[in-house]
Amino acid sequence: MGMFTKESIIQLAEEQNVKFVRLQFTDILGTVKNVEIPISQLGKALDNKMMFDGSSINGFVRIEESDMYLYPDLDTWVIFPWTAKKGKVARLICDVYNSDLKPFAGDPRSNLKRVLKEMEGFGFTQFNLGPEPEFFLFKLDDNGKPTLELNDNGGYFDLAPTDLGENCRRDIVLELEEMGFEIEASHHEEAPGQHEIDFKYADAIAACDQIQTFKLVVKTIARNHGLHATFMPKPLFGVAGSGMHFNMSLFKNGQNAFFEESGKLHLSETAYQFMAGVLEHAPGFTAITNPTVNSYKRLVPGYEAPCYIAWSAQNRSPLVRIPSSRGLSTRLEVRSVDPTANPYLSMAVLLKAGLSGIEQGLTPPPSVDKNIYNMNKRERREEGVFDLPANLYEALEQLKQDEIIKAALGNHIFDNFIETKEVEWERFRTQVHPWEREQYMTLY
Repeated sequence: MGMFTKESIIQLAEEQNVKFVRLQFTDILGTVKNVEIPISQLGKALDNKMMFDGSSINGFVRIEESDMYLYPDLDTWVIFPWTAKKGKVARLICDVYNSDLKPFAGDPRSNLKRVLKEMEGFGFTQFNLGPEPEFFLFKLDDNGKPTLELNDNGGYFDLAPTDLGENCRRDIVLELEEMGFEIEASHHEEAPGQHEIDFKYADAIAACDQIQTFKLVVKTIARNHGLHATFMPKPLFGVAGSGMHFNMSLFKNGQNAFFEESGKLHLSETAYQFMAGVLEHAPGFTAITNPTVNSYKRLVPGYEAPCYIAWSAQNRSPLVRIPSSRGLSTRLEVRSVDPTANPYLSMAVLLKAGLSGIEQGLTPPPSVDKNIYNMNKRERREEGVFDLPANLYEALEQLKQDEIIKAALGNHIFDNFIETKEVEWERFRTQVHPWEREQYMTLY
């Protein structure tokens, strides 16, 4: 039984003088969409009677089948603290249903629930995620448009006074805590202007909901500080990009299924098989976990981001790292994911990849504990280390060939994702970029 009931939400809205409620859902590209309703419509929304036009959302449906219903998840009720002065706004995250009252195949949140059902068929009861999203803060110009000016010269874990972003980040943490987040760490990252805020792990759906909420809070509070927060993976050349490492663990009746006292590195056979599945399908899921042209500017050697398919319990360069904590905290950390990824789709493909490893009893290759960046291509081959796709086009081609990852998305999401992203790649490919003019205008 959840924390909220229909009655308690209506009562809270009245007591707290809430004026509007945003019914939120996520499209295929990971963008949060809102249907805002006045408080008078809240009862109707809680009865799953709110409709919207699905044909207006990219990748949803055609005009003739456009009526869709929003089914709010009562546990996601929260009042946005920063709206207190202007008439309070609350939100509910919704699943999208077709007019025949079945879950809509193009809804990333409903799709993840479908894959979680498959997981239960394997006897697991919960899939947990602890995300580590990073972002940059840039100054806004006088017209409120983002500049490329950073607000600080801080470095890794630096403290004020060099860092104006410190106050902004502190405010973000306070707002998140007021909304029920358990913040585990918040610090300056390696690059100037770059920040990371980590929150406590939760089950897959709740954690993905939190990522979407987190992005909204970060952008909103940054703007109040005269700053622009961006989750773009590589906004600046020559400095580290922003990742969103996924720390994942499978549970069976309250016990961590990845932990085994007597296992090698205290990891269970399940953990190794799951990891083998993730490594096996890494080329196929990369288009989902790194879905933009810019994502691949981050996945290059030399900046702590992985560009090779390998695992290690010791070094930080591979795709999958096993952090040192054991017991209930035993987990696999997939380090390629970036914050432009749709979290619901990323969780679905990573879970499906891991489950396929368990189903087939796969064994991962040996761990690579030396620095992969220092190895040449031949040495990497000898160690069985292969490259991640080098750009969005390669990633889409790999995705098209991976039946397991396609099944994790379902046909509707797969088709629409490929179609949208191929257009994006084509636009990028045919555009003439400033770099080309710098290189070639005077030379030729």
